Amino acid sequence: MRTALVIGTGLIGTSAALTLQSRGVTVHLADHDPEQARMAAALGAGTDEPPIGPVDLAIVAVPPAHVAATLADAMRRGVARAYLDVASVKAGPRRELEELGLDLSSYIGTHPMSGKERSGPLAATADLFEGRPWVLTPTRETDTEVLNLALELVALCRAVPVVMDADAHDRAVALVSHMPHLVSSMVAARLENAEETAVRLCGQGIRDVTRIAASDPRMWIDILSANPGPVADLLSAVAADLDETVSALRSLQSSDEAKRQDGATGIETVLRRGNAGQVRVPGKHGSAPTAYETVAVLISDQPGQLARIFADAGMAGVNIEDVRIEHATGQQAGVVQLLVDPKVAPALAGALRERGWALRQ
Repeated sequence: MRTALVIGTGLIGTSAALTLQSRGVTVHLADHDPEQARMAAALGAGTDEPPIGPVDLAIVAVPPAHVAATLADAMRRGVARAYLDVASVKAGPRRELEELGLDLSSYIGTHPMSGKERSGPLAATADLFEGRPWVLTPTRETDTEVLNLALELVALCRAVPVVMDADAHDRAVALVSHMPHLVSSMVAARLENAEETAVRLCGQGIRDVTRIAASDPRMWIDILSANPGPVADLLSAVAADLDETVSALRSLQSSDEAKRQDGATGIETVLRRGNAGQVRVPGKHGSAPTAYETVAVLISDQPGQLARIFADAGMAGVNIEDVRIEHATGQQAGVVQLLVDPKVAPALAGALRERGWALRQ
């Protein structure tokens, strides 16, 4: 791939452009808002000048509702040898393109499973897709050259290609992305009118659950409007689980010992089902989940503290597999949780104590 046209310079489009530009591909940028394309160009994502002739690959990075129309316009103008989109739903846009009677041999639907709470070109980074799954949904019509260009894009972005059927993809993202986002938003909504004294008690658990609720509602309306059925089905199942859980909690309030026992059994069931589901979430780099041990280090909120901890862990010859930070309420301090291989946890704890760090048991 020598040339590409990115249509839509939001988070995903600009991130892809930044990556391609850094790999030596000449990238042209287009957007319905010329100012946004100019901003992406100023960030080093390419040029907002139109290409002189057809490019090797056109990447359509617009909201799902506009994918079909944008692709149809680009195909009719012949702007590229191959076309793909990066929308978070796949079946709907393809059906729309089929209804328009277009030759789809030069098109493939794709979806990089990566993103942020923030949107727009200023949030874009060249490493956004590294190590992340990138779904490809070819059909029997898809030309081999088009599939190869899509795979080349995935490789240049250092993502992991995953081939799926379009309808199966939409059901999958409803489960792992769209439904969780709505649940997160509903939990966060409970905080809107909560008493300030209660909100001040927020810890890492509520931060974890509500993090994705900070995303742009307008973007999510576009996404959910393109995949409402599978999401509604999943939320119906969640609603049934909620009804059972509420009933179990009410039973725990009963003065009848048998009802209290039934309630406890019901709560234990939902918690154990949660355990069973959580362990299926892929671990580091998409591999099978690994059980790490936590070394908790007390730190003050001052510049250089995290760098010192990582440097000291490196001096001890320990690889930090993951890290979490828990901020203390009302204090300029917190706890850094270093997740490491259980075999090296005692050595790391000893090395950190020797270097003056206070550890939380």
